[in-house]
Amino acid sequence: MGVFPAPAEIRPARIGRLVSITPLSGQPPEIEAEAAAELPTGRLGRFGYRVRRVVLGAALKSTALAQERMRKLVALPVLSADALSSVAYGPEAMLAILVLGGAAGLSYSLPIAATIAFLMLAVGVSYRQTIRAYPHGGGSYIVAGDNLGRVPGLIAAAGLMTDYILTVAVSIASGVAAITSAIPSLADDAVPIGVIVIAALLAGNLRGIRQAGSLFAAPTYAFIIAMSVLIAVGLFDAAGRGFQPAAAPPLNATESVGVLLAMRAFSSGATAMTGIEAISNAVPAFKPVAWRNARTTLTWMVLLLIALFAGTIAVVHLDGVVPNSRETVLSQLAHRSFGSGVLYVFTQAATAAVLLLAANTAYNDFPRVLYLLARDDHAPRIFLRLGDRLAFSNGIILLSVAAMVVYVAFSGMTGALIPLYAVGVFLAFALSQAGMVVHWWRLRDRHWRKSLFFNATGGLLSALVFITAGITKFTSGAWVAVLAVGLFLLVTMRIRHHYDTV
Repeated sequence: MGVFPAPAEIRPARIGRLVSITPLSGQPPEIEAEAAAELPTGRLGRFGYRVRRVVLGAALKSTALAQERMRKLVALPVLSADALSSVAYGPEAMLAILVLGGAAGLSYSLPIAATIAFLMLAVGVSYRQTIRAYPHGGGSYIVAGDNLGRVPGLIAAAGLMTDYILTVAVSIASGVAAITSAIPSLADDAVPIGVIVIAALLAGNLRGIRQAGSLFAAPTYAFIIAMSVLIAVGLFDAAGRGFQPAAAPPLNATESVGVLLAMRAFSSGATAMTGIEAISNAVPAFKPVAWRNARTTLTWMVLLLIALFAGTIAVVHLDGVVPNSRETVLSQLAHRSFGSGVLYVFTQAATAAVLLLAANTAYNDFPRVLYLLARDDHAPRIFLRLGDRLAFSNGIILLSVAAMVVYVAFSGMTGALIPLYAVGVFLAFALSQAGMVVHWWRLRDRHWRKSLFFNATGGLLSALVFITAGITKFTSGAWVAVLAVGLFLLVTMRIRHHYDTV
């Protein structure tokens, strides 16, 4: 409108994101409808309206200004929850494949983990280049669409959408597993508990709750502390016996150890990389200088992720822990190090809390990608609308329904969901980095060769993981993700054709 409020007018509360501003100079006075004007006349309509107000709260003015700027110490836990929480299921997913080969299969855990750690570093460095090139936020859909064309952009969006749906399902499944490991009597109720948690996330996000402030940073920091203590105690105990690995329980090999088993384990363990893209999407949410703070935060996140992932695998190897269906690997490690006391409860509670926060991350990004698709006429325009609480309500509802269907269909089993996860994640990674290679080749500015090399390395490794996951896990469920990407591309192209025709 030609005028923007002074910075002093747009400072939100300590834990909040919406700021009411005075009318802009030279603008006509605001016209508002009274609450009574929107009350339906029928009895059923009035009842539905009151239920809506109880669930969602009072409607917010559409003239409120959304403002959310985070310093690095807050942005790190808020935006890293998805990536760091994957330590709770990534190593276990890898070990669950290797254990099929018995003791010989488990002997491959360290070299495969080292390869995944290198992959984390390579992709993290490549996303540092993405942040420099797209200082206003560069998700896979935008980067691939700008540099590779419409269809690659839509395929990247399909990978992202699949990733976000599975982030909710996998995070909730893993969080419920952490709870049932501590309280085994709840094991039979895992599916209803997960459905209730997704419903709670739906209600909370429809009310406009966002990941901002110290309140949402606490679970991630608690998880980092719990994992650091767990790894330190495990390594200290191993040092007392000269770092000799403890004997694992007797194992019966059900598969031969070979390249196929190692590739399956590698693609399963690589799901620990989910969420690395989150910071490159959220560059505008940082305090100035935004892109520099985002790159610094990304570096911290990748180093923490590598340390926690490698430390967990090392302690599992030294303690002789193997996956089982009754208790998670992290719970077994915590029992060995802390017994059943306060530190064990703290570790399990922190794990469940950070997984819940990781699931909530998808509620920020999924509706935003749908909004971008709808803006480009590749999705119905209802996804452009803001709800009563200035949140993209239609996208939030769609994500909740899809995640609930997937969670129930796979009985809330993390191991069953992992094969679907890797395909979408690394498809988006590969296309984003391929788009950055084209970007640097076209631009050829200062240091373009170095940036192109980093992005080409990250893209090549991501493509290899995508192909590996697609081949080795196709019959285990990856075909669902591949089919979903194909259907998504078909539907979005038909929607665009419809709008072009209109």
